[in-house]
Amino acid sequence: MGTVAAIGARTDVCGLALAGVDVLVAEEPDAVREAWRTLPDTVGLVILTPEAAEVLGDAATAPQPARPLTVVLPS
Repeated sequence: MGTVAAIGARTDVCGLALAGVDVLVAEEPDAVREAWRTLPDTVGLVILTPEAAEVLGDAATAPQPARPLTVVLPS
């Protein structure tokens, strides 16, 4: 079983750390892309803020077998 990670602005994702989620704070588009690129292989689920999902586009949301499952937080 993989771990869970969250990518997005601090105010949107920091509370998820209380549930054991690995929080990757990314306030700017380049930081979002870097966080996505450097996800550990152990991550099985990625929670994205709507803004982070917009930056990543299909790179994160189109299903592929080698990519972790992704969900987008509601706006």
